[in-house]
Amino acid sequence: MLLIPAIDLKDGKCVRLRQGRMEDSTVFSDDPVATAGRWVEAGARRLHLVDLNGAFDGKPVNGEIIRAIAETYPDIPIQVGGGIRDEETVQGYLDAGVQYVIIGTKAVNAPHFINDLCMEYPGHIIVGLDAKEGKVAIDGWSKLSKHDVIDLARHFENDGVEAIIYTDIGRDGMMTGVNVDATVKLARAITIPVIASGGISSLDDVRTLCAVSGEGISGAITGRAIYEGSLDFSEGQRLADELTK
Repeated sequence: MLLIPAIDLKDGKCVRLRQGRMEDSTVFSDDPVATAGRWVEAGARRLHLVDLNGAFDGKPVNGEIIRAIAETYPDIPIQVGGGIRDEETVQGYLDAGVQYVIIGTKAVNAPHFINDLCMEYPGHIIVGLDAKEGKVAIDGWSKLSKHDVIDLARHFENDGVEAIIYTDIGRDGMMTGVNVDATVKLARAITIPVIASGGISSLDDVRTLCAVSGEGISGAITGRAIYEGSLDFSEGQRLADELTK
């Protein structure tokens, strides 16, 4: 199972939010490219980049920084989300060297968009489903939709997406552990990989997720914990490799 470091970009800096609130952010670095290097050196085999300004504005804002990271570390697969609402943006990121683009709000609001992207860019499209109590949130988590997570995930699986990133927004950035039950329930309902996100805070959380990785959970995104030091990234990835080999 992959541990995937999150690099969340706001105003050109590397930050973390609590429960998706832009006004509740902590700046961890003024140099996101150097931050990416830190995780690559620590053994990361994939990076998760989020353009937070883009997620709220509906268009890329930190695109140049993302391009710089992709160019600096061309051998590391990068997945990018935040403000990706049209095919031109998808093409731009893939041209910059990004391996996967993550569609969130647009996937929920215009499901046909995913079908079109999967046909045009097979193998490069991931859908991010951010949920609270089984319902999907959109627009930077500011709105709760009526859509059921599992129903939507099955729909996108049929469209041909590579994976689903599942975030429990009640736990993200709160260091309270992963919602394992909800993540496993989703993974069992589909056959494509699920990447867990939200709440990972310790080696115990890594152990818990590894114990259920056979259900179809291929990776886990971690953010605040590796920046604040409650989870040593290198140690966490070594543990995950050991438990899921």
